[in-house]
Amino acid sequence: MLVPALYCWGAGISGAATFGVAAAITAFVAGGLIFGSRTEARALNTRQMYLLTALAWISASFFAALPFAFHGLGLDLADAYFEAVSGLTTTGATVMTSLDTAPEDILVWRALLQWLGGLGIIVMAMVALPMLRVGGMQLFRTESSDRTERSFASTTQFIRLVMSAYTLLTLLCAVAYALAGMPFFDAALHALTTLSTGGYSTHDASLGRYSGAGIHWVAIVFMLAGALPFVLYVQLAQGKRVGAVWQSQVTVYLAIILLAGVAIGAWLWATQGHSAEPAFRHALFTVVSIVTTTGYASADYMLWGGFPIAIIFVLMYVGGCTGSTSGGIKIFRLQVIYLFARAQVTRQVMPNRVIATRLDNRDVDASVASSVLAFVGLYVATIIGVTVILSVLGLDFLTALSSAVTAIGNVGPGLGDTVGPAGHFGSFSDAAKLVMSAAMLLGRLELMTVLVVLTPFFWREW
Repeated sequence: MLVPALYCWGAGISGAATFGVAAAITAFVAGGLIFGSRTEARALNTRQMYLLTALAWISASFFAALPFAFHGLGLDLADAYFEAVSGLTTTGATVMTSLDTAPEDILVWRALLQWLGGLGIIVMAMVALPMLRVGGMQLFRTESSDRTERSFASTTQFIRLVMSAYTLLTLLCAVAYALAGMPFFDAALHALTTLSTGGYSTHDASLGRYSGAGIHWVAIVFMLAGALPFVLYVQLAQGKRVGAVWQSQVTVYLAIILLAGVAIGAWLWATQGHSAEPAFRHALFTVVSIVTTTGYASADYMLWGGFPIAIIFVLMYVGGCTGSTSGGIKIFRLQVIYLFARAQVTRQVMPNRVIATRLDNRDVDASVASSVLAFVGLYVATIIGVTVILSVLGLDFLTALSSAVTAIGNVGPGLGDTVGPAGHFGSFSDAAKLVMSAAMLLGRLELMTVLVVLTPFFWREW
């Protein structure tokens, strides 16, 4: 919070007091927690890890909402909390309008939230979730996700390397945007929200504000970079060969993007009267933005016709790679489902055949498969539940369904005139905004992390 406060002071604009008050409140509460728990450090048990993971994101979002509530933007508490949750979870959905004339310090705060949220997501995915065995993440268990004291040094080193890679890529993105013709202020803030695959922009038209092809291609490259497993960057920095660290989920992820981009681009070229380069550029940009769950828009895809919209709706479920800043179901889970479905079909023909199920030279046992299937089933069930609740609160079916999908998947824009790439969530009731905030947190925390805490047996024999 002191960063936008200092920006206000340096730029000679108002707003420093707002962030100063918010920072003071946050520091006061944090200080009370620190001094009230000065006991001997102990290893956390599994229940405490579940509770810590859920409460950290919920409470951080509350304090992140303070500047939005204090700034005099006309946002009530539900609006402020929605905007903060959307930022920290890197969803990118917004209730704010007139971003082109919004206070610069608020634009800085929105971008910082997404950048910090993206870093937290990577660390959580590679350290906490494998230990908690959430949704098949035990497949990615490493020394960094071990709970023993021996792993503390390696965990700390891993986080430092991830932070270094994350920061370096952000700086490269900002430079690339500036070289492509984007003003420095916009380049810096868009770099923060591109690498985090967050999608907050400084303009209502998002990156459609810029007609230059170079800016769009820079965004495509760095959105892809943000949705790759950051452990790859760490391993490459340690001198390992690309072939030794490459993961099959990256191959599948790039193949999905290429096929969908070509299909939509060909549709725009053949039926919408677009010339070849803009058609394939906007198609690829949109596909990358949706699959990586960034949520940027270079054009209004609601005007493209039924075929592209159908593909985009399916892509909202997919998500990026594990260990990246992206949301969604994740590529590796789709791979696990495919492997076990193929094995089951084979057993129908040859019931006595022993079929080894392996992914990237690792055995995928039944516990991983059951975790993945349970996660996907719960994912779909949660979307249905949120859709029903939003419908009861007065939203039409398309808006309710696409809002549920985009919130659980942390994608950003939905479908329809209200929440599509040219719309926003400001017209939702306060109750609907709070439901959406809860859905974004559920999706970001991989559902199980929060839902386990809400069950009665979690609190028994604490």
